[in-house]
Amino acid sequence: MELKQAIELRASNRTFLNEPIPVNDLKELVRRAGLAPSVNNYQPWIFYAITNTDLLSKMADKVAVKLKEIPTNNSVAAKNVLSQVEWFATFFENAPAVIAITMEEYESVLEMGVQMSHEEINKMRNYPDMQSAGAAIQNILLSAVEMGYGACWLSAPMVAKAELEKLIGIQSPSHLIAFVAIGKPSKTIQAKTKKDLDEIFRLIE
Repeated sequence: MELKQAIELRASNRTFLNEPIPVNDLKELVRRAGLAPSVNNYQPWIFYAITNTDLLSKMADKVAVKLKEIPTNNSVAAKNVLSQVEWFATFFENAPAVIAITMEEYESVLEMGVQMSHEEINKMRNYPDMQSAGAAIQNILLSAVEMGYGACWLSAPMVAKAELEKLIGIQSPSHLIAFVAIGKPSKTIQAKTKKDLDEIFRLIE
């Protein structure tokens, strides 16, 4: 499959067949993720491939509990909204595998020569560590398509970040960034309509 085709076919897949993913395929997905560009080639990531169904269920439970702690606005729609959000945040428990992406904080050389905190420099540079994570995740998503899998990038479960880190066994200085749920898709998902090129392209000559 050509890269162009993988990009055009990629769609967020949230329902999967109950088929295990070979460990070698999970390793290949992570290998390709590790080839992504990172700030100063820092490569601050570790990827946890989780296939343990009991653990995935416990992780989803932690997310559901945290979502229920979010104050609602007492509107008629609040209950339905939270129910919908809960499903989108916890469907990963039914995936054959979840890749948890973790990162270490990137220490810029600027920190050795300026009177600015790590947080201030990171904000000033528009969070290059998070940009690096996004590049690695995109490699996973496109590789999943090329390898015949469906996948979905999840940030919603991070409402229970601390609890999830404890369950997974993630230790400092690494911290959890996002999940990618992966498996054989249970149905064909059509890629959503994207904006026309004329809407998103600007040429400055």
